[in-house]
Amino acid sequence: MDNNDLKVIGQLMKKGRSTWAELGELLNLSAPSAADRVHKLEEAGVIKGYSAIINPDSIGCGLAALISVIIEDPEQRLNILKKVEELPEILECYHVAGDVDYILKARCNSTKDLERLISKELKAFPGIKTRTMVILSTVKETPILPLDLERS
Repeated sequence: MDNNDLKVIGQLMKKGRSTWAELGELLNLSAPSAADRVHKLEEAGVIKGYSAIINPDSIGCGLAALISVIIEDPEQRLNILKKVEELPEILECYHVAGDVDYILKARCNSTKDLERLISKELKAFPGIKTRTMVILSTVKETPILPLDLERS
């Protein structure tokens, strides 16, 4: 991956609807050459997809929480992870080092919905313990990754 690839990635993270012409101008390439570069990044799995960034409050998903999960019964791990993947309220799942096994980031429309998610969906499995932290406000949340544009 060269500096031009990083420039393309940086631009698309900031403005996913950039045109081939805009990308070409950024790279000093023609629009078709910029398109080819993007297609190669997609084929290589560097660019995994495109999506709109939605204000969660505007669609009724204003309640955010971090849920720590401890799995006491190792035989349940795969079942629990399968359930986590199926639940649309769980946006992110991290396997972490330390006192807990996983940290989940969830978005719900109410405390009642969060209670259902924890009590009926997650705690339905034997040997699972949770600890939930409700997020009061978000200081920073970004899908933009740090890039080292100095490497070539």
